[in-house]
Amino acid sequence: MDTSYLSTTHDVYKEAALNPQQSLCCTTTPVWRLPDLSIPKKMLAMNYGCGSTVHPRDLVNSPTVLYVGVGGGMELLQFAYFSRRKGGVIGLDVVDEMLAACRENLHEAELQNPWFKSAFVDLRKGNALDLPIADAFADVAAQNCLFNVFHERDLERALSEIYRVLKPHGRLILSDPVCETPMPDRLKNDERLRALCLSGAIPLNDYIGRLTDVGFGTIEVRAKRPYRVLSPRHYPTDKLIFIESVEICAIKDPVPADGPCVFTGKSAIYFGDHDYFDDNKGHFLTRNQPLAVCDKTAGALAALGRDDIHISASTYFYDGGGCC
Repeated sequence: MDTSYLSTTHDVYKEAALNPQQSLCCTTTPVWRLPDLSIPKKMLAMNYGCGSTVHPRDLVNSPTVLYVGVGGGMELLQFAYFSRRKGGVIGLDVVDEMLAACRENLHEAELQNPWFKSAFVDLRKGNALDLPIADAFADVAAQNCLFNVFHERDLERALSEIYRVLKPHGRLILSDPVCETPMPDRLKNDERLRALCLSGAIPLNDYIGRLTDVGFGTIEVRAKRPYRVLSPRHYPTDKLIFIESVEICAIKDPVPADGPCVFTGKSAIYFGDHDYFDDNKGHFLTRNQPLAVCDKTAGALAALGRDDIHISASTYFYDGGGCC
């Protein structure tokens, strides 16, 4: 496996650790503000991500969390807010300088947050392509704006490694750029642009396909937002390339016999003459009450050809509940 291109990524984030660059990534979601949580300024400046991977509903019962690519440590601190136990959060990175900067930031966070102890976070040197973690170890794994850097085979390897270390029904929470426009080779093969999370973005459905191919049985697309525009004025492209960021939860559920359940924010609404509609396959629609449905169920309901069921388009926002 040729991973020589990743040396450029290493150098970019070594520099970002030594000289924090607030504009390196543009987080598209507001930073969580939680009671009694104070985030050090340097940690906030080193928030090198494109969204958020910290969601309280994923973090019940003090889970063991694995975070790959530590950045300045902000999301490690946020995860620790929910676990609050020694070694409850494990942070991995291949860049020594980033680990050192993260450790300093966590020490500062300990001074600012009476509830927090640095021992809550176990920082380790480790590679996403060969995780130094036992099988079925973590309840939750997360990565923010990292996997898009990988070429296709390395992305498959990274996802397979995450799948391996998750417990059954464990969750991979990720935020990454996606792009529906084919990325020109001169951009895709530019090592620095890949390292900057600009030219490694792939179409959303391709990303979902890679997640289900490694075995994740349930996929939740929780958000999709504008992220970047690559313009011919500034990049070697002859057309505008619009990049979005997504937040996805991939759950290590068994894949159903009829295929994985992928939620992209579709809903079904029954508006017929009866109080409800039951398809006798586990989907019960109360009249004029929207039911969140996975894309598979949406297709099955649409195939019935009824004139009293409306299937919405994908909103790319899913907040739980529904058909599965």
